[in-house]
Amino acid sequence: MSEISLQPFLHDAQLSVAAPSFCASRSDGQVGGGADGFYHGDRRFLSRLEIGVPGVPNAPVATAQGDDGQTTFVTVLRGLAELTADPAVTLERRRELRPGRLTERYTVRNAGGLTARLRLDLRAESDFAAMDEVKAGRDVPATAPAAHQDGLRWSEGPLTATLTVSPVPDHRATDTGVLGFDLELAPGASWQAVLECTAEHRDGDLFPAPSADAAPWNTPEVTGRDHHLAHWIDRSHRDLRGLLLSDPLRPEDHFLGAGAPWFLTLFGRDSLWAARMMLPFGTDLAAGTLRTLARRQGRAVDPATEEQPGKILHEVRREEQHLDAGSQLPPCYYGTADATPLWITLLHDAWRWGLPGDQVEELLPYAESALTWLEHHADADGDGFLEYVDTSGTGLSNQGWKDSSDSIRFRDGRIADAPIALSEVQGYAHEAAVAAATLLDAFGRPGADRWRQWAEDLRLRFRAHFWAEDAHGPYPVVALDRDKRKVDSIASNMGHLLGTGLLDEEESALVARRLTAPGMDSGFGLRTLDADAAGFNPLGYHTGSVWPHDSAIAVHGLARAGLHDAAAPLAAGLVRAAAAFDQRLPELFAGHPRGQYARPVPYPASCRPQAWAAASSVLVLQALLGLEADAPNRRLRVRSHITPGYEALRVTGLTVAGLPIEVSTDHTGAIDLRAPEGFTTTTGH
Repeated sequence: MSEISLQPFLHDAQLSVAAPSFCASRSDGQVGGGADGFYHGDRRFLSRLEIGVPGVPNAPVATAQGDDGQTTFVTVLRGLAELTADPAVTLERRRELRPGRLTERYTVRNAGGLTARLRLDLRAESDFAAMDEVKAGRDVPATAPAAHQDGLRWSEGPLTATLTVSPVPDHRATDTGVLGFDLELAPGASWQAVLECTAEHRDGDLFPAPSADAAPWNTPEVTGRDHHLAHWIDRSHRDLRGLLLSDPLRPEDHFLGAGAPWFLTLFGRDSLWAARMMLPFGTDLAAGTLRTLARRQGRAVDPATEEQPGKILHEVRREEQHLDAGSQLPPCYYGTADATPLWITLLHDAWRWGLPGDQVEELLPYAESALTWLEHHADADGDGFLEYVDTSGTGLSNQGWKDSSDSIRFRDGRIADAPIALSEVQGYAHEAAVAAATLLDAFGRPGADRWRQWAEDLRLRFRAHFWAEDAHGPYPVVALDRDKRKVDSIASNMGHLLGTGLLDEEESALVARRLTAPGMDSGFGLRTLDADAAGFNPLGYHTGSVWPHDSAIAVHGLARAGLHDAAAPLAAGLVRAAAAFDQRLPELFAGHPRGQYARPVPYPASCRPQAWAAASSVLVLQALLGLEADAPNRRLRVRSHITPGYEALRVTGLTVAGLPIEVSTDHTGAIDLRAPEGFTTTTGH
């Protein structure tokens, strides 16, 4: 049997993020092996950073996460200066991450009754591995270091990693990357040192970190009976701050990198969804995301990159990516079917939350180009549905949010053949067309009636072609395949249809019943594929796992459809899952039923943090409140009562048109919304 490369696992890793940098290590702080490393801009600048005493066990006893990329690790150096079974000598390692800079402060303390004599060694290596190499589990040889002042330096092409230590090491072995200190600590004494490693790319950062005072959304503050919800939102806010990047073409425009470690860059779909979820706390993030993507909107037809006029891109990297099964993605890749309609909808929703009219108006030409793409490029065969196919032969075979090669399959497990028309992409397109019509009318531009009719025609076609029926009744299928056959699996994609206008009241209720059935609801969120499907795997990336953003979109869609009783258990499952993951929900986790395991089982290679997983906390909060904004008409909408279990809630930091909103509920769950002057408030069920 030939040896294969395995993707490294991350579920037990400690990740600190300060985009475009992050650090991944073990629970004791040691960096070395697997995906461990100090990364900057999709390259690994340190592949090893270990500290210890040769021959002495280093036992981790505590790990504490602080704010803004700070982590503290405490280990016991076992057997040193010990008179009894009590530990005597500890090593504290305080890690602080800033964009392009890793700082570690080491403190060795002797609390024993004997003098501790030891040699403390620091070992550092760099391999400058590219992210696709790390993700694929490919071995990359270490780069030879050179001596540099009080430390080491590594260089490869435009990349340089520089490591310095204070005080000056007593020993330095450049060939092995070892810096040694001879210590003698009397009882009660301590010793300290500071290490700094800087990462530099000669050509600068592809997407630099924003200024330290950048604040593209308000700081949320949530208090109330359900502390888990409050803690989830607070931790998500801090994680999202760490994922924030800027556009070098206009540094004041900010967006969220998709997630660490694998996707810390601009992603059309992910960045758009995350910005949309964050709208109740401000429109600046949405505006920066919209403008950053608009500058890179497709202008030509290029089969190699899948660029087309008006199309919004999938992702941007500095280098070509070499993925599994021979896939190669160019640095700027447009292979996505959904980012373009999502861009239009975000523009509309940002306007509804108060994005100033002049900023909306300057983006309308890009919206019109996106509409042109919907009409002339998205429907390659003219059947009236948006579909995709990888014409390059080396790109992504699936180009919706479930973009793994085995994600779109029939109920019997067969993989669907492209071109594929995804159900949720039709929903996004319908919502985008209606939203665009509203914007065109509001700003006195032509075409609104035509796009409303386009949306209505799509809605009728969808009803005729995308619905199937089984023993439990009608349901929307996940997709149509190459031969226009219904890909008949029960999947979470249908949750994205809710609230888009594609479904009527009866159809929304049918979807709600499917989503809340045991085969779909794991108790910690929605499975991507029903548990009774032939291809179901609770650890399948898109074939049975739970993605928090996917569940949150369904929760919000159910709330928009007025189906709050169906939304409540799914929202509660996400809140439970967040608590189990120390409030940092990962990109995805296993779809095992809650009755089988008391805690959600990690997906071992999942990103943590992930932008749309973190921002899901805000979307769930918005759904629970039923909060909707119509800033152009100075109106706000909210439910009369919140879902039971969230009484005595208070939320500040919310904003509409730059003006503060405060929401509170009393012990009965009655919602009180304090709207800005000049706004009217309506309540719904």
